[in-house]
Amino acid sequence: MISQHENNTNFLSAGNLDRTLSRTSSVFEESYKIINDPIHGHIKLDNDTIDFIDTVQFQRLRDLKQLGSAYFVFPGGSHHRFEHSIGVGHLSNTLINKFRSEQPELEITEEEVQCVTLAGLCHDLGHGPFSHVFDNEFMPRARPGIKWSHENASEMMLDYLIDDNHIDIDTSQINFIKDLIAGSPRSKSQYDERAFLFDIVANKRNSVDVDKFDYIERDCYNLGIKSSYDTKRLMWFTRVVDNQICYHHKEAYNLFELFHTRYSLFKRIYTHRVGKAIELMITDALLAADETFGISKAVDNGEDYLNLTDDILRVIERSKEPELAQARQIMKRIRTRDLYKFVDEFIIPKDLMQYLGKDKINSEEVISHQEDNVHLSSDDVLVEWLKINYAMKDKNPVDSIKFYNRWDRESFFIPKEQVSYMVPSQFQEVIVRIYTRDSSKVSAVQRAFRRLLKTFDAKVLGDSPISITPNAALSIPDDFSSPRKR
Repeated sequence: MISQHENNTNFLSAGNLDRTLSRTSSVFEESYKIINDPIHGHIKLDNDTIDFIDTVQFQRLRDLKQLGSAYFVFPGGSHHRFEHSIGVGHLSNTLINKFRSEQPELEITEEEVQCVTLAGLCHDLGHGPFSHVFDNEFMPRARPGIKWSHENASEMMLDYLIDDNHIDIDTSQINFIKDLIAGSPRSKSQYDERAFLFDIVANKRNSVDVDKFDYIERDCYNLGIKSSYDTKRLMWFTRVVDNQICYHHKEAYNLFELFHTRYSLFKRIYTHRVGKAIELMITDALLAADETFGISKAVDNGEDYLNLTDDILRVIERSKEPELAQARQIMKRIRTRDLYKFVDEFIIPKDLMQYLGKDKINSEEVISHQEDNVHLSSDDVLVEWLKINYAMKDKNPVDSIKFYNRWDRESFFIPKEQVSYMVPSQFQEVIVRIYTRDSSKVSAVQRAFRRLLKTFDAKVLGDSPISITPNAALSIPDDFSSPRKR
């Protein structure tokens, strides 16, 4: 960070010294810092923002990679939650100040500007090691009895940050910041006339928010992926109409491109086959070390959670305790690229969603269809269910976005048929993916999985024209001998 504001005035005479000091004192009272961000350029941070950033709770985000295990596959994905959070804080501030300047009738207050900015800045305080691996894989298996998410942890860490650093902020403001992070107010009547404020950081209405604006552009930049949608246009062509954030009607296709880019990142990067294999290995390593280090219990208080970062894998590797031998062995396999092996996958047709669920496709069902004398065990097979969508499950998020025209007297929806007949008709896909911990059993596991799929042709489909056809590109030849590394 580069400190500002230095006064370089040349004092021509002693007579103007008092006037000069008077001018510079007001400058120093409004001191700020500038950082040069690769995505947004130079970002100006005021004192209130700096007070939050310069804390151990916020600096912890430097040790959490934005893309988690994807970094093991894509070396460019080495950026962290720290810079993403600063970016979201900046965009939150930029957007609300745009509304304040261009639409004075909204009567946006300085307190609202401050709270929206801090909500953007602090929205990711609660992420755990390897982010969504911790949320979606580790915690449900380590502590299946508790309802926990990184959003809950963000509230906990926000309270801890404020208390530990004696930041002077009202309880009402803290609660407002938490509600902005959650995307909805705890007391709806209190903010009935200010609903548009909750569209900025975490938009529950249609999922278009500055969090996506930053992470999609930042991830694409670091991964070297070209994106066809334009964040800056969306920021420019937005207004508050009918108490919600609306976009100029010319931006309808740009919004479809936003969600398609997000889908593409999930399809190609976030759920990459090898990246997911490493996620499964990290989860196994954390579970094996949980009793020793109390990893899952650290979510109960901020002091313990503060030190829980991606570094936990290095802690496991440095350990000497015999009870951590299994966790260390898994880590060694990751380092030497002896990874769990991808076996097969099946994209479930929409018409079959109601018939095929986790009760019918799981590791127990797969091994029950193994061939004689193969000796597969439940430990050999891992079944991963993936849902990839346009951010609102199976719904089209653009159906929930309102637009305005040049007169912007009222807002309106635009059906996708009026945008393009080339946009998707389906907005979510469900993928069943099979892995094995033992590379020598890839062929046997695939044959068992495909035998399981065949049973659904007769039991489920009947005379249906839909057929369950395995992916020929993934078919393993009979004489296949799996290499140790891939």
